[in-house]
Amino acid sequence: MGHLTPFLRIASMLLRRNCAVTLITATPTVSAAESSHISSFLHEHPQVKHVGFQIIQLPHSKLDDPFHLQFESTRRSVHLLHPLLSSSSPPLSAIFADLAVASSITSVSAKLGIPHYLISTTSVKFLCLIAYLPELISDPAKFDHSFTEVEISGLTPFPISSIPPPFQDPNHLFTKTLLQNSRALSKAKGIFMNSLQCLEAETLEAVNNGGVLSHSLPPLLPIGPLELYEIKTEKGQYMTWLDRQPAESVVYVSFGSRTAMSREQIREISKGLERSGHRFLWVLKSSKVDTEDKIQLKDLLGDSFLERTKNKGTAVKGWVSQAEILEHPSVGAFVSHCGWNSVIEAARRGVPVVAWPQHGDQRLNAEIVQRGELGIWDRKWGWDGDKELVCGEEIEKKIREVMGDEKLRKMAKKVGEEARKAAETGGSSEKVLSEVLEFLQK
Repeated sequence: MGHLTPFLRIASMLLRRNCAVTLITATPTVSAAESSHISSFLHEHPQVKHVGFQIIQLPHSKLDDPFHLQFESTRRSVHLLHPLLSSSSPPLSAIFADLAVASSITSVSAKLGIPHYLISTTSVKFLCLIAYLPELISDPAKFDHSFTEVEISGLTPFPISSIPPPFQDPNHLFTKTLLQNSRALSKAKGIFMNSLQCLEAETLEAVNNGGVLSHSLPPLLPIGPLELYEIKTEKGQYMTWLDRQPAESVVYVSFGSRTAMSREQIREISKGLERSGHRFLWVLKSSKVDTEDKIQLKDLLGDSFLERTKNKGTAVKGWVSQAEILEHPSVGAFVSHCGWNSVIEAARRGVPVVAWPQHGDQRLNAEIVQRGELGIWDRKWGWDGDKELVCGEEIEKKIREVMGDEKLRKMAKKVGEEARKAAETGGSSEKVLSEVLEFLQK
């Protein structure tokens, strides 16, 4: 969902600008949420042509991450697209492809005689690390305990502690897939970034104007925050609950579409929320893939917690419309894993963040949140295999801090104002997309 959501938003943005859109999706999907969102989007936008292609299933074990496996299977299957797209009517003008298939979409676009652009679903900072990955992998000494940072000329150094542990293993599936794709980034006409000048100005300038990673990256095209699109669904009970809460009084807690906390950590979060005294909306997962998430709320949290907090908070299992939640006036803070979609959705509304990164790009994203004055981050909170619990008292303290720090809240709202200016007509992000479409019409 972290990749699908921005794609559907960009498709919607193109439709509003009178483009003919073909949506290409891999079959089967990993999660039920992906499948239902694709179906809903196509139902609401019947003018969109849909090409679903069956991906090649790779040998795997139960230990393989299903999402990493899906990326690699899709990457290896993209060559199958050429015959499906060569007879498209009207003819295609360009391909906007996921960065996860960068290495294989190049030949497809070349055979079709059209340019291809990549869509990055991460921060500019992490994209730079991906572009540098071949060099990083080639020198294992960079992960030696005597080094605390990875230096890329022209950029602020990357703390070793913020680099995903799989990057230390060139045979890890996640690393192998990114390595193949990183070598093909420069062949794209450009890379669309769901990012903002006010959050990543230094890195964007270094790449686009300073020649940083110039042999590895094409122009970066910041078009964030991506415009939201509407799908007609029944209003969730959690939204009705939010309607009854005072302005900026609710702490929203969610760790994304693929992070399942341990039972022990869930218990500590419940303690922290209850002890903070603040209202809360908490979205829980007990399994990485939604189709396997069978445990009931009462079994995760206990009847007594739900009873004690029923007047202060609500807990939800299953998919929620996070953008809609963060746009709601009653939401005052966001405890987040710092997936990049979540960061930008918080920035769009100016909601202050308590950063609690879990894996992948999220520690670098948390650093952006902190430096950009969108939120706070305790670097000691563990991630990616670190089993040390964050205790309820620490969680309570951070919730009280983010809800009570007026300076922080003011700065987060300033980020929100900058985000809205970028997206409006004539704004910096809107101009970037318009210029690309004008180029493709020539």
